[in-house]
Amino acid sequence: MKSFQSVQRELTQFVRDPDHNPGPEGLEHRRLVIYRDLFFNNINGFLSNGFPVCRSVYSEADWDAMVRDFMTRHQCASPYFLKIAEEFLAYLQSGRGNNVVDPPFLAELAHYEWVELALDVANEELPDNGPISNQLLDSHFYLSPLAWPLVYAFPVQQISSSNCPDSPSDEPTYIVVYRNRADRVQFLEINAVTARLLALFDDGTSPKAIEVLATIAAELGAEVESLLGFGGELVTQLVELDILIIAES
Repeated sequence: MKSFQSVQRELTQFVRDPDHNPGPEGLEHRRLVIYRDLFFNNINGFLSNGFPVCRSVYSEADWDAMVRDFMTRHQCASPYFLKIAEEFLAYLQSGRGNNVVDPPFLAELAHYEWVELALDVANEELPDNGPISNQLLDSHFYLSPLAWPLVYAFPVQQISSSNCPDSPSDEPTYIVVYRNRADRVQFLEINAVTARLLALFDDGTSPKAIEVLATIAAELGAEVESLLGFGGELVTQLVELDILIIAES
């Protein structure tokens, strides 16, 4: 008689890849099909909900085939259900390979959708922000742990089933995805200069706004005074959106 572990292994092999594994002998095929469909439908439903735009650019048959391929070939490193989206992203980035049905933006779009999901379930909480000081430029700020600046070759925030670019944009797409104090995940399209500003606020030192603007001015070859007005408005906007946090004095 086969060991219990052998039967388990044959059952899981059938559930993952039923086209190439018959399942354990002696088990009614009807029951095996129930397990097969239950696992597939649960994972398919979770991925469809977690990556709705990715799902929308595929036919039903092509999407189902990709989910099955994920189940068959990807070895998940985590047993937690909430980690399935992260595992699927890893599969797309390193295990999927080239497939004629995949759009060229698939990996970037999936990453963008995963970021939204990851921020939605993140455990971090934002501290209370006091009022913005009249001495804004002398105040210290840091990047919210729930704000992720990102850069993509494709305009991922614009992609839909009716808008599927064939090639990257001429310029990179800069985005910051963030969760605010109302626990709503939002995104803000930014430019390269704002992305650099956020990076400077994320250096672990909680610098003053004036210090960051001075650094950017030097990098642009401009006088810092020329950036103070616009820079102050930008910092204020980023604080109001909960992207920048006012550091305690």
